[in-house]
Amino acid sequence: MAYDDLRSFLRALDREGDLKRIKAEVDPYLEIGEIVDRVQKAKGPALLFENVKGSTMPLAMNVFGTERRLAKALGLKGPEEIGDKISGLLKPELPQGFTGFRDAFGKLASMAHVPPKHVKAGDAPVQEVVLTGEDVNLDELPALFTWPLDGGSFFNLGLTHTKDPDSGIRNLGLYRLQRHDRRTIGMHWQIHKDSRNHAAVAARRGEKLPVAIAFGCPPAVTYAATAPLPGDIDEYLFAGFVAGERVRMVDCKTVPLQVPADAEVVLEGWLEPGELLPEGPFGDHTGFYTPQEPFPALTIDCVTMRRRPILQSIVVGRPPTEDGPLGKFTERFFLPLLKIIIPDIVDYDLPEAGGFHNCVIVSIDKKYPKHAQKTMHAIWGAHMMSLTKLIIVVDSDCDVHDYQEVAWRAFGNVDYSRDLTVVEGPVDHLDHASYQQFWGGKAGIDATRKLPEEGYTRDGGWPEMVSSDPATAALVDRRWKEYGL
Repeated sequence: MAYDDLRSFLRALDREGDLKRIKAEVDPYLEIGEIVDRVQKAKGPALLFENVKGSTMPLAMNVFGTERRLAKALGLKGPEEIGDKISGLLKPELPQGFTGFRDAFGKLASMAHVPPKHVKAGDAPVQEVVLTGEDVNLDELPALFTWPLDGGSFFNLGLTHTKDPDSGIRNLGLYRLQRHDRRTIGMHWQIHKDSRNHAAVAARRGEKLPVAIAFGCPPAVTYAATAPLPGDIDEYLFAGFVAGERVRMVDCKTVPLQVPADAEVVLEGWLEPGELLPEGPFGDHTGFYTPQEPFPALTIDCVTMRRRPILQSIVVGRPPTEDGPLGKFTERFFLPLLKIIIPDIVDYDLPEAGGFHNCVIVSIDKKYPKHAQKTMHAIWGAHMMSLTKLIIVVDSDCDVHDYQEVAWRAFGNVDYSRDLTVVEGPVDHLDHASYQQFWGGKAGIDATRKLPEEGYTRDGGWPEMVSSDPATAALVDRRWKEYGL
């Protein structure tokens, strides 16, 4: 089973020697970021800073910094188990197309043990302490000034809760939060995000938008907030499915929303239409600074927390970072669902170096001319995969996770006058390379074997790959110790 809350998981890591408690005073201005960046790039332990300058609140970092730790937090053996759970649930039907995609999620949602469970305020640890009005002081929470050119201090792992004013459907998202002053935070709601749409609907209706931001949530909830689910799919259903148990939820004190009862800290407020402040720059997960832009500014009216809360955050920047394990789990989770939309796909890989959306490597069992190009366009039409900038298509006998093998195919199997597809389309809000914001050029590389019907008519057809003689290879296997190697 997954862990019920953050602190129980930290205790488990502590017992195993996979948590380092740092008792020395550390500065959230640059120092903590430098420490965490070094530790997470070395695949080091989770960190608990117990003496953060300017705050009485401990700060947990690098909690999900390795695949092993994230798997343990979610009660899984590894990232593949998520995909296996989905595949096992969907068989034998495996419907195709977008309708099948939604039907698949609907089947997940119908499972009796996954819907969130409402609890009373008295049973919610996150509401042991309630601060309102002028008692709210965000300066007491350890926000991080991570990179030298950042525009301020940020909370990087606050789970933002909103709901569509028209439909009432809620959304749980993970967005960076800039601390503007003791009661105001900037909401970095990118153009493709659901919370931005909710704010736009509220503004059109002339209404304030209720917002709640939870920190230090149960691990399955934190993971669910990072998953790019369709807008009408409840992240708490997904969290319950991953964790294997219902998530405990409690009504907020001042806004009509629910938050995890076992979170550490919750911020509540109403977003006024048109309330914008300059946000950024920020050293983002792309490894580059994103520019300053106007984003919604939320006034916090209420803070609820445990009596001795622990704040959780992450450091993002040039890969690899803590984003890596989170992205890899989502990659494995979406494989069976992506196959519903695009049955051609055998396997795929989202390289961390590509920020998980700049590049997709996909293998297919090629059956007809231009099959690779058909797959490329299907990917560009599949939900948030539409933001992919580079698609590399290889044959099914290529291991898409072996970047050396993929590079060998891509470098050697391609005639770039024929096998390169260039299109234009939407790109991520944070993409700095596009010559204008929000859209730009994309490319697809067909690194599969080429068929005569595709114009490859050289004598003898596509050549065979070099490989060992099976009988000789077996002989060498048997005699290997004799060689003294």
